[in-house]
Amino acid sequence: MRDAVIVEAVRTPVGKGKPNGALAHVHPVELLAHTLRTLVERSGVDPALIDDVIGGTVDQVGEQAMNTTRYAVLSAGLPETVPATTVDRQCGSSQQAVHFAAQGVMSGAYDIVVACGVESMSRVPMWSNVPPGKDPFGPGVAARYPEGLVPQGISAELIAAKWSISRAEMDAFAVSSHQKAAAAWEAGLFDAQVAPLEGVSRDESVRPGTTAEVLAGLKPAYYDPGFAERFPQIEWNVTAGNASPVNDGASAVLIMAGETAARLGLRPLARLHEFAVTGSDPLLMLTGVIPATEKVLRRAGLGIGDIDLFEVNEAFSSVVLAWRQETGADLGKVNVNGGAIALGHPLGASGTRLTTTLVHAMRDRGARYGLQTMCEAGGLANAMILEAVR
Repeated sequence: MRDAVIVEAVRTPVGKGKPNGALAHVHPVELLAHTLRTLVERSGVDPALIDDVIGGTVDQVGEQAMNTTRYAVLSAGLPETVPATTVDRQCGSSQQAVHFAAQGVMSGAYDIVVACGVESMSRVPMWSNVPPGKDPFGPGVAARYPEGLVPQGISAELIAAKWSISRAEMDAFAVSSHQKAAAAWEAGLFDAQVAPLEGVSRDESVRPGTTAEVLAGLKPAYYDPGFAERFPQIEWNVTAGNASPVNDGASAVLIMAGETAARLGLRPLARLHEFAVTGSDPLLMLTGVIPATEKVLRRAGLGIGDIDLFEVNEAFSSVVLAWRQETGADLGKVNVNGGAIALGHPLGASGTRLTTTLVHAMRDRGARYGLQTMCEAGGLANAMILEAVR
């Protein structure tokens, strides 16, 4: 079986997903087109050689409907012969795109493929694809879970309660994310990966001045009297400060066979080493990163101590802190340049945003192995291991 390598990885700056956000005026197709265009330009690859473009988008409705990835390919000026498809594994959609792309290369189905993702949460708000009064789950799910499933914020509270994670711990983790992101920007560590767009050159949600005292003053974001009665163990410590914001952004990575990279004279950023996906309890919903990490390490024949850098999506502080308790990972190796709490979480773009951040951090720090994992709605998670190419 052939190997698959990443030769280029770019992303837009991440804007606030609000009407006054820095990228709110940019159509989601154009956000993604910008990353695709930049990816091709920076790599120098003839776009006619691209076998497929696989993109992730979560709310596939309105301006993000009709196979957004295909129209981004056309808007970017790539040849009409380059195909594209759009996938949905919720927050892990573009990480799933990476899995599919790499597996296609490894199997011989592709030589060169792009994995990417986009979400404009200012223009297409979360849950826009579920009209009021409509049930996306169906009667079978209702029968299996008669007390009902819960929103992600309640899941984050349940995780905090189950793993005894305090408000102070969650706030401290969030502060650290902002501090690391701000320091990375000041050190120029994002310059090689970010493609400025229409005068926007930095992530808009990073708050360098955030402190534990500031976050301690925020009210619970998800308090609900009905859920409080159903789940008396919840202490209501999840706030807007220790959870990821809503955002706009796009990202893309260029994947090809190692032999193809050598023939084209391209130096890989990393080799895609191993993959895993898993399902977990849809009530807790966000804990799949724990078994997914265990599964991918087992498949790779590695231990947690073999991993030099981790990217664990910061949907909520409680998710990463519970994952850390269960895996025993060194928190000093996790999201070393900040995570989604600071950098932002444009849903469909976050998977390849994390990959972009990880491969550049691996290069900067001389890391051998990097592990990326993401929790996803419905009780799902993706995990993959990248390996440096020596």
